[in-house]
Amino acid sequence: MTYVYVPSRVDLLKDSGKRQHTSSYHPFLKRGLDVGVSLLLLIMTLPLWLITAIAIKCESPGAVFFKQRRTGLFNQEFNIFKFRSMCEDAEKDGARWASKNDSRITRVGKFIRKTRIDELPQLLNVLKGDMSLVGPRPEREVFIHDLEKHIPFYRVRHSVKPGVTGLAQVSYTYGASVEDAKHKHRYDMEYIKHQSVWLDMRILFDTVRVVLTGQGV
Repeated sequence: MTYVYVPSRVDLLKDSGKRQHTSSYHPFLKRGLDVGVSLLLLIMTLPLWLITAIAIKCESPGAVFFKQRRTGLFNQEFNIFKFRSMCEDAEKDGARWASKNDSRITRVGKFIRKTRIDELPQLLNVLKGDMSLVGPRPEREVFIHDLEKHIPFYRVRHSVKPGVTGLAQVSYTYGASVEDAKHKHRYDMEYIKHQSVWLDMRILFDTVRVVLTGQGV
């Protein structure tokens, strides 16, 4: 596989107005797709937002929404929004990856993770411009520091906006290790290299399939 070379994270920040790949996918077209589909999904899923919020509050104390710092385009950090799927003090002992049968995940949390309902608030991130509908999943900086020691050019994924869903998410099983991150990184690099409106549409349709069949998280 051919990787796109980005010398350093500093260069990514300095070159924030320049595309780091050879795709002809016009940014205005991608942004238009992001805004149009996100608004449609937001309107269609509003009743689901209400039901999910009530279920979360009924099961465990704490906030309905969960906010966390993630690293996005050109290494800029932003707050990602999700429905809370873990107990309120899930990270009292420090940050760690969520595993498939994580004891910190609530019963409602297990369901909304499996059906990807917990990701719905990220439509707000898309509308704000922090994220795209499709792209590499944004990671936390504390994990990125470790992953880039094991995965060459890991920060190349930050040359495009992170996505609510992505090629890695519909092509690979749940991952909670460095080895899993390596496999997903290959898919992310393929997406960056070949991204197009047709690939985005395919990934969105595959995401619907994953949700309806109960695959994934």
